[in-house]
Amino acid sequence: MSKRNVPGFAIGGLSGGEDKNDFWKMVTLSTDFLPKHKPRYLMGVGFPVDLVVCSALGCDMFDCVYPTRTARFGTALIPTGKLDLKKKGCAEDFRPIDENCSCSTCRQFTRAYLHTIVTKETVASILLTIHNIQYQMDLMRSIKEAIIQDKYPEFVNDFMQKQFPTRNYPEWTVDALASVNIKLS
Repeated sequence: MSKRNVPGFAIGGLSGGEDKNDFWKMVTLSTDFLPKHKPRYLMGVGFPVDLVVCSALGCDMFDCVYPTRTARFGTALIPTGKLDLKKKGCAEDFRPIDENCSCSTCRQFTRAYLHTIVTKETVASILLTIHNIQYQMDLMRSIKEAIIQDKYPEFVNDFMQKQFPTRNYPEWTVDALASVNIKLS
């Protein structure tokens, strides 16, 4: 298959609930055998940690329902993980979802406002989708910039420390990143 003159390659059949140890090993197995000079598209993968790890493993493109599905459940993606806007703590929080986000939702609405509509109005899932897609786009842009600047290991460490402030990293991420010489600190 890798000898065919095609514009790129899709890797599929993963992210269906398999163990993460099996997941990253299959991604690595696939990317190791595919040409490095052609895009490698990993289908159905969209958790932010998965995007960062699989980019390190050699994947170039992704797609997933995750940003929209989590929005429908009232959850916003943020640099430190997820923000559940249904929780009472958001009721009097007049900050945007993410103060560093440039999306129209963050520019126009507060966590408190979104909290009041998240379980009542369909528009809330649209507003959260706008934010979550912007988050994913910004994440992928940051990944690209870090790779171009030859600073991807530093980027990965910074990202993981924000996602896991106690540095209790999932073992599969430590193993997957170590396989490409990225050591989490």
